[in-house]
Amino acid sequence: MNFIIFSTADWDNPFWTNKQHTADRLAKRGHKVFYIESLGLRAPTAKSSDLGRILNRLKKSLSGAKKVEDNIWVYSPLVIPLHRFGVVKSINQIILKFAVRYFQWKLKLDAPVLWTYNPVVVELLESLDRSKIVYHSVDDLSASPGIDRDLIKSTEKKLFRSADLIFCTSQKIFNNAKEAAPEKTFYFPNVVDKEHFSKAKESQLRPRELENLKGPIIGFIGAISEYKVDYQQIKAAANSHPDWNFVMIGKMGEGQPNSKVDLKVENIHLIGPKDYLLLPQYLHFFDVCLIPAPLNDYTHAMFPMKFFEYMAAEKPIVSSRIDSLKDFEENYYAYDDNMERAIIEALNEGIPPKSRYQELVNANTWDKRLDKMLEQLNAK
Repeated sequence: MNFIIFSTADWDNPFWTNKQHTADRLAKRGHKVFYIESLGLRAPTAKSSDLGRILNRLKKSLSGAKKVEDNIWVYSPLVIPLHRFGVVKSINQIILKFAVRYFQWKLKLDAPVLWTYNPVVVELLESLDRSKIVYHSVDDLSASPGIDRDLIKSTEKKLFRSADLIFCTSQKIFNNAKEAAPEKTFYFPNVVDKEHFSKAKESQLRPRELENLKGPIIGFIGAISEYKVDYQQIKAAANSHPDWNFVMIGKMGEGQPNSKVDLKVENIHLIGPKDYLLLPQYLHFFDVCLIPAPLNDYTHAMFPMKFFEYMAAEKPIVSSRIDSLKDFEENYYAYDDNMERAIIEALNEGIPPKSRYQELVNANTWDKRLDKMLEQLNAK
């Protein structure tokens, strides 16, 4: 089959999400994939990071579609990231419609499946030649900082009607979609690149940033922003235990440029994002892995990919009690308002005795998830 994927993440983001993994696995099965990078749902700020991203987008857009792997072409559309304005939205739709139709013709993408993570493109999807429309809802975008909540809600309602299939990664998202479109909505939580993250169990060279650290390493991999990371809980635990080392791998302010990263404690080490291929090398030396999510509208609707990734690395996991992990509480150390106590338990006990790490990892791989999704697609 041919697939056109409307993503909310750029292909070269160092932390791969559902979007890149889905595209990659489809291509490896012989399907053609045209991957359209983020349209910039969040309005840009005057910060240097956003200005740099705009310049990079301009450069990539002028290069056209780039083949990045066998069967995968990536395109960065040059659109105006102010989608709430009707005139801007119309201009963007004209640009996108022309570009997609041109590459559809050039790459011979006949009767493609339009697979979107972005509800704002619903009118564009309805105007394109296609075989099916799939909405893969992986986050509550309306709860993301800087995004027009009303725009997301209104376009998502239209997409619920237009889509042939709706796949949801958290129970909250699933309940919302199922109420609108019960017969075509399916719950598929996030899964893991088992082969990749299992490498953390093998012997690894100690990364330079970890060479001089003495004592336990409490590790985190992901976006370091206020709406995704509870800074106060981490600082409290770090201050109480100066012998612990908190190693945070990720881009600061990711998805929230105005986020103030308030983690100035001597034993908290912010070492920046790392190449996806290197992550098992760091995970190997973590004694405990963190999912320090604050409880808010966004995190209540997310299923963290890092949960099964940490599990594949066979590391004890400490997480706040977010909704999507309620069914897995025998497999991690949950906390409400005391991360420190949960970390102490994890350091003392290791992997919880009643956990089913290998069983869960084997049942939640990308290939098995894609099998189930394509089964539903073929049934249509």
